[in-house]
Amino acid sequence: MMGGDNGLAATAPGVAQAISQHPDLHCLLVGDADRIRTAIKGIEAQERVQIVHASESVDMHESPASALRSKKDSSMRVAINLLAQGQASACVSAGNTGALMATARFVLKTLPGIDRPAIIGALPRPDGHVHVLDLGANVDSPAEILLQFGLMGDSMVRTLEGVQRPTVGLLNVGSEEIKGSETIKQAAELLRTSRLNYIGYVEGDDIFNGSVDIIVSDGFAGNIALKASEGLAQMLIRVMREEFSRGLLSKIAALIAAPVLRSFRDRIDHRRYNGAMLLGLNGAVVKSHGAADELGFHHAIGVARLAAQNDLVSHIRSDLEEFAPVERANA
Repeated sequence: MMGGDNGLAATAPGVAQAISQHPDLHCLLVGDADRIRTAIKGIEAQERVQIVHASESVDMHESPASALRSKKDSSMRVAINLLAQGQASACVSAGNTGALMATARFVLKTLPGIDRPAIIGALPRPDGHVHVLDLGANVDSPAEILLQFGLMGDSMVRTLEGVQRPTVGLLNVGSEEIKGSETIKQAAELLRTSRLNYIGYVEGDDIFNGSVDIIVSDGFAGNIALKASEGLAQMLIRVMREEFSRGLLSKIAALIAAPVLRSFRDRIDHRRYNGAMLLGLNGAVVKSHGAADELGFHHAIGVARLAAQNDLVSHIRSDLEEFAPVERANA
């Protein structure tokens, strides 16, 4: 509850929205008990929230090693411990991404056959969304790791969205076979010979205009794509507000176009896609954007609820065990 740029100002009302929308949801609120108790006074269905005190919190700029070593009673660590102990079905945090990944990996460990966890999130498209991984957990990933990303992404989309044969593309600087680094070319060969429905290279514009279901990338390029899309969406909304506020006629036009403008805003609003899964761990961990407001944090809780309801981690573990021998042989 203490993480993120806005802390309790976002997490407390975000929990209130989630509790109100999902009657089956129970939340363990981890952090400074006194401050949390004050922040949630207005929440309905108080019987479905429980406060778990943690005496420390991880600073947004604190190093992962420092947080892991010296903050053993941080809200982040306590929350992940609850997940590891089976007292929670999923964990949501808007805190320090590096510390969250390091702590979750240390406490929960990775699934068999997975060397590095990856962050996967959904990005909007005109006709739905696309899942992209990795979004920043691993800056530099060898070909074998990119294959693991593809396998986990495929399992997640099949489990949560019911797509039987999701298409998988590999992010590259071009669609031609001759383009890309040696790592990308090696990853393409591994993906091509895997049991995945691999369609080949995709470029940056395919993220928003393509039809592929899953895009595999290293964390460096994936995070840039994520932040660029968020910045573009915010810029478009800001520019439209400015243009419709320039004069009387513009303001009248804005009133007439208000329903269309609201629909446009909602379709590209990155807050409605907030909540990225940390795939590859022995537990469902969701990273909320650090700058998320109450709407964004509410959606992150929804992602965690969906993963828990569908027992996502068990499905990924089962899929990896079933196909691991084939993938190892191909590699």
